[in-house]
Amino acid sequence: MLTEKKMFATLPPSYLPEQRRAVWGSLFGSYIGAIRKNTGLSIEQAAGLSGMQASEWTSIEEGTVPQDINRLRAMTDAMSISFDTIANLVLLCREAWEL
Repeated sequence: MLTEKKMFATLPPSYLPEQRRAVWGSLFGSYIGAIRKNTGLSIEQAAGLSGMQASEWTSIEEGTVPQDINRLRAMTDAMSISFDTIANLVLLCREAWEL
């Protein structure tokens, strides 16, 4: 009788929500970056149009999700996309906001 070995160590339960948020935040940021690039904007241009610093926009594209709906609205205005587009993206990546 063979004993099956675990290939991966089990993560502590408290670690999983943080990891899940990070993954979904990264996905959200990747989509924002793709949308920005498709609109032909640099990070500096998009940040300026939205009233953000370039470092804040970069942080979002790297996975830090905005906590203020006004930031999301400013981002949609900067990229000339509908708010529905970003709202659907938030719904898709909603676990990035869950605490």
